[in-house]
Order: sequence, then C-alpha cells, then structure tokens
Amino acid sequence: MSDARAEVARACRVLGALGLTREPAGHVSVRDGADRLLVKARGRGESGLRYTDESDVIAVDFAGRKLDGRDDLAVPQEVHIHIGVYRARPDVGSVAHVHPLAATLLTVCGVELLPLVGAFDPMVMRLAAGGIPRYPRSVLVSTPELGAELAGTLGGAPACLMTGHGLTSVGADVAEAALTAIKVAELADLNYQARLLGEPSPIAPEDLAAFGGAGSVTKPAMIASTWRYYCQTTGQDKEA
Repeated sequence: MSDARAEVARACRVLGALGLTREPAGHVSVRDGADRLLVKARGRGESGLRYTDESDVIAVDFAGRKLDGRDDLAVPQEVHIHIGVYRARPDVGSVAHVHPLAATLLTVCGVELLPLVGAFDPMVMRLAAGGIPRYPRSVLVSTPELGAELAGTLGGAPACLMTGHGLTSVGADVAEAALTAIKVAELADLNYQARLLGEPSPIAPEDLAAFGGAGSVTKPAMIASTWRYYCQTTGQDKEA
C-alpha cells in the first residue's frame, strides 16, 4: 500500500477517535495525480472512520468511478464533495468531511463562529477571523452539480460549514486538511460552550492584529507539530 493511502487511513482514525463524526460517516481524501483521488470508501465492507486501514482507501477518478479496491467497498455517495473541491481549487491537496455535533447544531441555529480566543489557540483564532462560510443546504452532496455548488460556497477558505450536516475542510496535504477539521470543531465547541454562560464577545481588533490579522496563516512547522500531537494523543503516531 502507498504512503498516501496510509496517511488517509491514519487521518480517518484520528478524526474518528476524536469523535468528530457520527460513525461510520465521514471520509478523507488526497489528490492523486491530475484526475483521480484516494478516498476512504463506504460499502458493506467498510470499517468505520475510527478503524480505517489502508485497504479501506480506494482510488476514484474525477467522474466518480471506482478504479481499485475490494469488492465489498464502494465509492462514497458524497465523493463529489472531494471532486468538486479539487476541480475548483488547484491549491488543495486533501479534503476532509466530518459531522461534529456542536458545529452542526450551530449551523441550524444560524450562529456565527466568532473569534473568541487569541493566545489560547492562535490557529482557532485565525480560522474564525478569516471567516468560515456556510453552505445553506442539508442534502447529501451526491452529484457533480452539488459538489460544484459546495465548492463555490467554500471559495478560497480553508473550511466550510454545512447546514444540518457537518463541515468540509481542505489543506495542502492530509495533515492540514484533517487538522483544520479538528480546529473548526474546537472553535464550534468554544462558541457553543461560551453561549451557555452568556453572550460572548470576539477578541479585540488590536489583539487580532497582533497575530497577523484576518489574512494570516498558520506556519507549516506549527501544522506539523500540532498534527503530530493529535496523532500521539489518539495512539496513531506510529506509521500505518
């Protein structure tokens, strides 16, 4: 099995272990050449996100056709989330789609994710400050048209909330896409819990500016070390 399949499988296990989806839903993919991707499969033989291994990762072309994999595995119904984003965003190397509870609840209440923290978690702050768009539909993204529609809502952002559904995140590689999903879910948890205590206020503009402002990005070294932490925390720090 390829290192790319191993990375996809490990990211699935980390997201599953962190409880970011309602099992067995959710999938992670990585771009694999000009017109295909490797993605966590669905079907009667699937293991569920938390128990994914390399054999659960299949190759799919941009027409949505399965190219390899076991007979008891099928292309995810929502593979067009991934295809739509890859077609629209040449900069994206990986896509993650999960169903975190707090993020989903906030979408159905129309609650905006505010930048409530600064030094507590600068990556979360940068995601919120940059704005996280919200796809207004709650349907399965199961056609090329819906995939293109979702990608249009995502635009150039690192993630997109999906009303009554979950979220989709992207990155240059699997680690960044998965870590972005984790951080958006944590941001949603912060916003949800803060509203249980009162009416939260975003951090001051001057404090936001101290971290580089709304257009700032997290450095690759920080992405790598933070992703390694989550892999270690979930027991996935060994090579698959």
